[in-house]
Order: sequence, then C-alpha cells, then structure tokens
Amino acid sequence: AATNIFRKSVRNPNVSSAAELPSILVARGGGDSYTTEYKLKHDLSQAEYLVKLLEHSDPHTASYLQSTVIPIYRDVLKNIPPLDELAKTQGLYAFTDLDYELGIGDVYNKMLYSTTSDELDPGWRQLAEKRNGLLNPRDWEAIQQSWFGAKGNGNESAKNDAKLDQQNDNLHSSTPGVLVIDDLLSPQTLDIIRKLLLRNTHWYQTKMPLKFGKYVGSYIDDGLNDPVFLELAKQLHQAMPRVMKGHDLRYMWAYKYDSEWSSGINLHADQAAVNVNMWVSLNDSNLDESSGGLVVYTTKPPADWKFESYNTNTEIVVEKLLTPTNFANVTVTHKPNRAVIFDSALFHQTDKYSFREGYENSRINLTFLFGEMQKGSGAGLAQDGDDAKEEL
Repeated sequence: AATNIFRKSVRNPNVSSAAELPSILVARGGGDSYTTEYKLKHDLSQAEYLVKLLEHSDPHTASYLQSTVIPIYRDVLKNIPPLDELAKTQGLYAFTDLDYELGIGDVYNKMLYSTTSDELDPGWRQLAEKRNGLLNPRDWEAIQQSWFGAKGNGNESAKNDAKLDQQNDNLHSSTPGVLVIDDLLSPQTLDIIRKLLLRNTHWYQTKMPLKFGKYVGSYIDDGLNDPVFLELAKQLHQAMPRVMKGHDLRYMWAYKYDSEWSSGINLHADQAAVNVNMWVSLNDSNLDESSGGLVVYTTKPPADWKFESYNTNTEIVVEKLLTPTNFANVTVTHKPNRAVIFDSALFHQTDKYSFREGYENSRINLTFLFGEMQKGSGAGLAQDGDDAKEEL
C-alpha cells in the first residue's frame, strides 16, 4: 500500500498530476520548496555516484543524471548563501525564481533512481523463508534474558549466562533495557540493505543545520518501503517475542550523516517501546573507532511530561532529569552491522563522530520503532551508583 501511494505522489517524476505532499512530511523537512547546502551536496554526490555505477547497466539514467540533474544541482548550490547568512531560517534555504528557472523543481526530492531487493538479489526471499534467515544465528533467548536483566535459577539459566559470557565479542550489555548485538545481519542481508540505502534517491528530509545538525533522512511512508526492510522488522519481532510482546512495528527510518560535520541527532526520546538502531556504514569509513555511536541515558521522561515539551526543550531534561543522575548512560561505539536495542523512552543522542569524506563513506543508521512509549517516573533503569556510566 505504501508503495502504491508513493508512486502516485509528487516524488515520482513521471506522474503529471501527482498528489501534494502530506503536511507532516513537509513539516519534518521533506518539502520540495527548500533545501540546505549539505542536503544538496548529498544529492549531488549521490548523482555522481550513480553515474559511475549505472554507466553500463542503465546508460539512459546515467546520461540523464550527468547531462541534466548534476548541472542543476551545481548551479543551484552556487546560489545558496553561507550558513551564517541563513541564521533566521536555522540554515534552511528557500528556492528562488532563479533556481526554478534552472530546473530545480523538476529534479529536487524526486525518485530519480530506484532499485529493489528483488532486482539486487532475488535469492533473498529464499533466505527470508528460513526462521530468522535475514539475521546471523545466535541465542535469542539468552539475549532476551539480558534485556530483562534476568539471571534466574537452574541449569538452563546458567547455560544462558555462560553463553552470554562466551558471546562477549558479539553481545555486550550489562544494563537491562539496553542491548548491543554485533554482526546482527547476515552478509547477504547487509549487502542488500547497503546497496538500497546508497543507490535509491529517497533521501528527502533535510534538517535545520544550525539547530539539529547535518543529516538527511528517509522514512517508511516516504520511499523507504522495500520488502526486505519490512521482512527484517518481522524477523526481529519474531526473534525476540518476549521483548516485542504487544509491540508491533510503529515506524522506520534511515539517516545518513554529513562527514564534514561531527554531531548528529540531539538529545531526545522516541514515542515507542522498543528501538532497534543498526549501523550499516562501510567497514573502513569510521576514522575514530572509539566514537561515532550512540549515547543512551538511563533516564525516562516522567509519566506526566508531554512529548513535545521534553523533545523540544532539552535544557529542562538536562536540568531536571540528567544532572541529578550525573548523566548516567550507556555509550555504545560505532561498528558496522552493530545494533543497539533499547527502551525507546530512554533519552539518547548521537555520539560525536568522525568519518571519511566521500559519498560511500557516510555514517548510515537504520532504525525500527516498535510499540507505544512506556514512560517512567524519571529513573529509567536500575543503576549501580549515582554516576553509573558504561562504555560498550
């Protein structure tokens, strides 16, 4: 259904009388009348990458990108003022009449190229028919015990605890409600997902860089709807039935970060019960293996706090919730094919990062949200001390 709606939308350059974009997509940065310098640079880099990739397999698309799209992007980029001159709009740039004369309205935020998992690797569906076939094999029961912090009694529990110790290189977590799993996806699945996120031009969202940083976004209701993503969500749900009990898939997105910047998503909490965040960046892209990941604070918003208030007023979160706990957190370093699975109500933010320049070297994360947010009284997870901090 999402695919059919998308094909009839203004995102499709081949539809003459397309439906207007829903206001929610425009409000969160996916409009087609404005951009940012970093977003347009991303689109230019992706177009240049696709020209080389499609030179022999799809010469028609490669020629269109080379002769039409790339020159428009380059010309419009020349019209964007420096960031400090866009302070009133926090870095957003509204297209001018000159930009439209150059042709930006015909190419910006359009699905200029799209491939599918079936085209990339038809065999993935056979893999998906196997239980948890898109995931690497592991002891999911032991993982669920770690989520709940359960040690229990008896031989089976002891076996699970021993397995967790043996899997120390592949599973790191000592905090209930926060899991870190290495090598989550099978090699075949990881390859398909990487190709989809590098090739498909569905990166429609830009953020106000002076307020939120520099990263582009793609969403399940705005182009990120290949069947392999939905099957992966299903298999994650099936692999952890106790963790996911009563928590259906709520939302999904992918973010790609500007390597010329060093900060990502600000402090926030998500409206879901379980957050599965995985990194699918290339292996050698990260210049600092001790950073680039995620900081998960062991604190939830109180039950009587409204979502809009604490997600737009980080100062009060810091003052009222994080400072009293001495900023207790679990800091997870970035690693390709590593997943952080955590209670989505916990406040979290992107750690500082340093990645190689070049389109293929971008820091990329894929996120699934399951269920409804479970707020707390302010103290989210059990802690061993007032200043509990953990690095994974």
